Amino acid sequence: MTADTVGGVWTYTLELARALEQAGTQVAVAVMGGRMTEEQQAEAATISNLTVYESDYKLEWMDNPWNDIAKAGEWLLQLRDEVQPDIIHLNGMAHAALDWGKPVVVVVHSCVLSWWKAVKEADAPKEWNKYKELVTKGLQAADVVVAPTQAMMHQAEELYGPFKKSSVIYNGRGQHHFQFGRKEPFVFSMGRVWDEAKNISMLAHIASELKWPVYIAGDDKHPATGKTIELENVHFLGKLTNKEVSDWLSRASIYALPAKYEPFGLTILEAAMSGCALVVGKTESQAEIWGNAAKYTDPNNADELRDTINSLIDDEFCRNIMACRAVKRSHGYTADQMAQDYTHIYRQLVNTPVAV
Repeated sequence: MTADTVGGVWTYTLELARALEQAGTQVAVAVMGGRMTEEQQAEAATISNLTVYESDYKLEWMDNPWNDIAKAGEWLLQLRDEVQPDIIHLNGMAHAALDWGKPVVVVVHSCVLSWWKAVKEADAPKEWNKYKELVTKGLQAADVVVAPTQAMMHQAEELYGPFKKSSVIYNGRGQHHFQFGRKEPFVFSMGRVWDEAKNISMLAHIASELKWPVYIAGDDKHPATGKTIELENVHFLGKLTNKEVSDWLSRASIYALPAKYEPFGLTILEAAMSGCALVVGKTESQAEIWGNAAKYTDPNNADELRDTINSLIDDEFCRNIMACRAVKRSHGYTADQMAQDYTHIYRQLVNTPVAV
């Protein structure tokens, strides 16, 4: 399995590996995108069926990564020869076109072209043509393409299809990581304020008009300029450990993420498992996942976000109903269910001869 150390794919990878242990599945993870942090190393070390191979090759969505992608491909094929896996599970897309000689599952967690459409409301510029070419080649070569929502699968098929075979497998988390604590009067969110897709900047800028304080797990310094952001009623918590995140979520009454683009949203699931009332961006993927268990706001309408959050603050009864709905809905997105769904696909592929 390939993974990267940047963002939700790392969380997904460890959660899946941990849940696959029950099926007796051994997982060798090839890490790219940057070296693991001490916390990432420590968490990986607790998973007995997991072996980690580390590198810092660039990922396909990074700036001018193509030399690294080629070198990483050679490294991955060497690892294949060393590990002798039954299944190749890729969480990046370009490497699916390599001559693996084994069944290949590729997961479309997100992609640059669909990101561009959602966030910029335009097609990606021509400098992304090579990305499109290599991702298309990879996905069309895969034995099975997986997406975490039907919405993401539709986008992937439109942009890069047709695929040999496809399947939607919802991401999952282990409920044991999160607890439903005594709720306190504050709004919580997680992510970089400069991430246009997550759109947390909109929450930060309407915070002064909210009746409760806003706490954001993320940095208050701009990565390019180094300038510190100071906004009324916003408290930046910096980078939190997993335990600290779990503690904040257990106490938060409302979790807000008005994202323009979020193909799944693990942080939203974590908030739901922690009994937070959810306020999320109105996108096809979020409506698919959360149904009536979240309040939806137009990601381009700050007034709507402010009014939606303030109405939840004012109405404790509604807030409690939404929190209960979120908890109940979260039970459909467990790590065990995710692992069962992947195991079903793995077994089908192992029992099917690979076309030469």
